[in-house]
Amino acid sequence: TDCAGEEYWVDSRTVYIGHKEPPPAAEAYIPQRYPDNRIVSSKYTLWNFIPKNLFEQFRRIANFYFLLIFLVQLIIDTPTSPVTSGLPLFFVITVTAIKQGYEDWLRHKADCSINECPVDMVQQGTVVRTQSSKLRVGDVVMVREDETFPCDLLLLSSSHDDGTCYVTTTSLDGESSHKTYYAVPDTMDFKTEQKVDSLHATIECEQPQPDLYKFVGRINIYKEREDPIARSLGAENLLLRGATLKNTEHIYAVAIYTGMDTKMALNYQSKSQKRSAVEKSMNAFLIVYLCILISKAVINTVLKYAWQWSVDRDEPWYNHRTEIDRERHVVIRAFTDFLAFMVLFNYIIPVSMYVTVEMQKFLGSYFIAWDKDMYDEELGVGAQVNTSDLNEELGQVEYVFTDKTGTLTENNMEFIECCVDGHVYIPHAICNGQILSAEHEDLFFRALCLCHTVQVKEEETVDSIKRGIHLGKPTSFYISSSPDEVALVEGMKRLGYTYLRLKDSHMEILNKDDEIERFELLHVLNFDSVRRRMSVIVKSSSGEYLLFCKGADTSIFPRVVSGKVEQVRAREGLRTLCVAYRSLSPVEYEETCHQLDDAKLALQDREQRLAQAYDLIERDFTLLGATAVEDRLQEKAADTIESLQKAGMKVWVLTGDKMETAAATCYASKLFRRSTQILELTKKRTEEQSLHDVLFDLSRTVLRQRTLSGLSVECQDYGLIIDGATLSAVLKPSPESSGSGNYREIFLEISRNCSAVLCCRMAPLQKAQIVKLIKASKEHPITLAIGDGANDVSMILEAHVGIGIMGKEGRQAARNSDYAIPKFKHLKKMLLVHGHLYYVRIAELVQYFFYKNVCFIFPQFLYQFFCGFSQQPLYDTAYLTLYNISFTSLPILLYSLIEKHISIETLKRDPTLYRDVAKNSLLRWPVFLYWTCLGLFNACIFFFGAYFLFDNTTFTSNGQMFGNWTFGTLVFTVLVFTVTLKLALDTHHWTWINHFVIWGSLLFYVIFSLLWGGIIWPFLNYQRMYYVFMQMLSSGPAWLGIILLITISLLPDVVKKVLCRTLWPTATERAQVGRTAT
Repeated sequence: TDCAGEEYWVDSRTVYIGHKEPPPAAEAYIPQRYPDNRIVSSKYTLWNFIPKNLFEQFRRIANFYFLLIFLVQLIIDTPTSPVTSGLPLFFVITVTAIKQGYEDWLRHKADCSINECPVDMVQQGTVVRTQSSKLRVGDVVMVREDETFPCDLLLLSSSHDDGTCYVTTTSLDGESSHKTYYAVPDTMDFKTEQKVDSLHATIECEQPQPDLYKFVGRINIYKEREDPIARSLGAENLLLRGATLKNTEHIYAVAIYTGMDTKMALNYQSKSQKRSAVEKSMNAFLIVYLCILISKAVINTVLKYAWQWSVDRDEPWYNHRTEIDRERHVVIRAFTDFLAFMVLFNYIIPVSMYVTVEMQKFLGSYFIAWDKDMYDEELGVGAQVNTSDLNEELGQVEYVFTDKTGTLTENNMEFIECCVDGHVYIPHAICNGQILSAEHEDLFFRALCLCHTVQVKEEETVDSIKRGIHLGKPTSFYISSSPDEVALVEGMKRLGYTYLRLKDSHMEILNKDDEIERFELLHVLNFDSVRRRMSVIVKSSSGEYLLFCKGADTSIFPRVVSGKVEQVRAREGLRTLCVAYRSLSPVEYEETCHQLDDAKLALQDREQRLAQAYDLIERDFTLLGATAVEDRLQEKAADTIESLQKAGMKVWVLTGDKMETAAATCYASKLFRRSTQILELTKKRTEEQSLHDVLFDLSRTVLRQRTLSGLSVECQDYGLIIDGATLSAVLKPSPESSGSGNYREIFLEISRNCSAVLCCRMAPLQKAQIVKLIKASKEHPITLAIGDGANDVSMILEAHVGIGIMGKEGRQAARNSDYAIPKFKHLKKMLLVHGHLYYVRIAELVQYFFYKNVCFIFPQFLYQFFCGFSQQPLYDTAYLTLYNISFTSLPILLYSLIEKHISIETLKRDPTLYRDVAKNSLLRWPVFLYWTCLGLFNACIFFFGAYFLFDNTTFTSNGQMFGNWTFGTLVFTVLVFTVTLKLALDTHHWTWINHFVIWGSLLFYVIFSLLWGGIIWPFLNYQRMYYVFMQMLSSGPAWLGIILLITISLLPDVVKKVLCRTLWPTATERAQVGRTAT
């Protein structure tokens, strides 16, 4: 039996309502085990935190490398103590672990509060309060108004007589509109606890899956002395966890999916880690430095053995070898020496760079969230940062892909006009004696009043004031899941046909003669994005069956057999819906019912079966007319697009709308100008000539223009329009011709030369395909996708940077994005200001880190030539350890958070400055080489400067000699001052914080050195630094030397800056000069 149970489980699950066994004759009772209703969104638990977190951290190459060095230091006798690399590594690991642990603890807290929510459960005919986490599959639950559903529930009955309830799903997909859910007719009479407890039924349904809008199941209800009744269940019966009950006193429902099986939990998928271009550059630079490190160690090891070749140098009289040393093989000796050199020079790879970059990104992301300019009063939200790893990527964008509806436009529909048989009606112009007179007129208006899923809400309480009787008529307003539908029903109201309510499955409308007409609603064929239409079947009071259908023109026209198609062809620039009807004879109606019920009861492939049934039913229409609904542009959308184009970005609009509407929006938002020459790559054109010819035509046009405009300044602007059908043809590799692979290339070539591209009629997946195509083209540009609806999620996840808009179509996009902003206009500041500044800051941070570590370690390398390659450290252990952690870490961290090399106003005013940082220009190899050479130059100055000062041995006034630690300390002092002052020279934007940190770090170094060398530390086994710093400062020449060396080191950089600014200024530098002049 065990196997049978297992097999059964794979396919579907059986739920026993109230845990009652089915009657013996019905079916085998197989109790199955389901997860409990606990939600877990945290990554770690108390005992797996340390191993799991350590594993995650050591997967980073740098951390792993430092761990290896640390182990080497523990195993062999090395020049520096293991503390020097162990401490920084421990610090880095601890800081990161604390940050991740804290984030996870917050998740645990959130989970706990959710899991301990009280829930009302029905047991033995009474309502019992229990914790949410104790719910099991099959429990019957009672939910009251404004409560949130504790798990995925199947609606059994509600306080409304017709068994419906209203729900908002804001936290799932962000749609704030009310949706209607239905109870199965056979269970809707069980309205009290006792009755619900007596219900005897089982539910069979599919295993949990993440699609929020799909559910397939059937319910078997057992009555005494009767055959069991089977009814189909669909998404309209399933209440999802996280949704809220509205407008309904209470409902009874049974738990179907609990805990991590709920659709909400299945949608928590973790996004793939996106890596920024800066991080890639950083890794490349690290590899270069690793090579430098290894070559240094190899050179020194080789030279050491060459130097020791003569006997008196190998074993001088004062330093005889031990027996063990003599017997070791030379290869092993050489290898340990090599490792010792590796340890000595290992600081050239900065371990703390990773921490600083982490902190910079983490803290820097708050600046976006705190930005007042990106706060939206209306929504009451500001920008949100979901991934802080991509801040600097915002400064590198080359392609912007935007959705149209709800992103460029407001998704706020207004009914403009309707056109019936070629007559146009405009709502407020009716009174001007426009007499409604055409056979189809009444039918058309009735169709729009009946064919929708709008609910009517009577006397809505607004701010706790009842909008009650208004001018003697009760007011009501419409709520629906789609803004188009409300606009249409309200438009009809203005044209004299009012939809009143749906009562006992009869729809009531008030016609223009103020008579109430009743239609019985028999079936609703719901809208879906593949069919792009919806239908209703109603029975009029005279008993005839009518099928009304409305949908996009492309999905209706092919199914029309009569009606004036030509006159109705869409008027430009508006969102048009066509309306058609067909009357059914009773025989046809019976057949239709049969087809629908068959499809609805199927457990497997119900979607396909329904689609086939719909396809058979929705045909042979008579066209009635079309309606036009307009969608307004968002404020400043045109200005934003213009700025982005000036900043050198290509803007592409990807939309599911039809070409005319989308093109009108593009002109309105200045994506296309009047002078733009439009190239069309659409289905209409490829039907006339082959795709091959069209593509070659277009590429000829574009390329010819390029060869001509080589001389002239005025260049022709091109705009490309492509639709979904042609796009799939371009992307599809066709077997017959060998040149087909080139379609992609040609298409890319054409689109690269166009200033703007519009893609219309795109399926959500095609949007992602386009982004992927551009991402993979040979320049590998950085892409950004911005959208507001669930249909944009795939494109947002595909692009390098995904931005969601918290708009009307829900929070789905905002949840899956890297950044979320309230409106499209905020994109301008996000990229041109924040992106630009973040990039400049992090570029300086990375280069500066490498620079200061070259300055730090190269003198150490030079020192080996003067100490017989004996791995003698130049600096004291404390200095080695603290150099990167405390002496030079804070100034660069603060620089990378608050530096503004150009004021925010200038950046906003002049978008072209963005081009200065495009294509990762501040982290190119020449710049990197300049910094490295500067570091090497400085290191030579420090070392040889100090060396030649020491040549003059009568250095102190009392004739004492200086030792090697004094020499090292002198070099170190010059080093710390030089690298800190170099940063001060690079700072453009001074605040008290900068002053405090830069001068504070230097002061801290001095005080620390005085303390470190002024006290005998009991825990140290050496006292080599005792009084060294004071003795050094007691000599005049040392002071002079320090000041002189710092000046010489900083001079070349200052000279280079001055020359470059006067002779070859960049746009950025001009802007800086302009600012100071004004």
